[in-house]
Amino acid sequence: METSSQLLTAGAVHVVSWHETHRDAADLARRLATLGPWHGLVAVSRGGLVPAAVIARALGLRLVETVCIASYDGRRKGPVKTLKAAGDGVRDGGMGWLMVDDLADSGATAETVRKLLPRAHFATLYAKPAGRHLVDTYVRDVPQDVWIDFPWDRDPAP
Repeated sequence: METSSQLLTAGAVHVVSWHETHRDAADLARRLATLGPWHGLVAVSRGGLVPAAVIARALGLRLVETVCIASYDGRRKGPVKTLKAAGDGVRDGGMGWLMVDDLADSGATAETVRKLLPRAHFATLYAKPAGRHLVDTYVRDVPQDVWIDFPWDRDPAP
């Protein structure tokens, strides 16, 4: 598992900018480049869509699938539901595939996608202690009680 510096102090809200997202996704792509080659990429919808786009471009991956999971309603955590599994082209439990999400938080979503694609390489921008053990590669450690406010979760300015 690869990681870099601790992000923030406990109890904070971290507002992630588009620039920071792009920078961290590019950093993650550089780490993942040495671990391939990859057949393709599976983005965990919705949080993994933006980092997956940056990573797919950086790694030259054109085959991009999605796994659609629902677990949050705003800041309220609910039961994890699989809305869509990866396409039929993702075979052999995901062996040789890269699976990307924005954050491993409680580990509930990560457990669900790991069951769907147990042999895929799971990468996230950020990892909290409760979900960290389910991630193969990530960019930054985040304390469990820090709320990450991603740009795609905010309404754009009028």
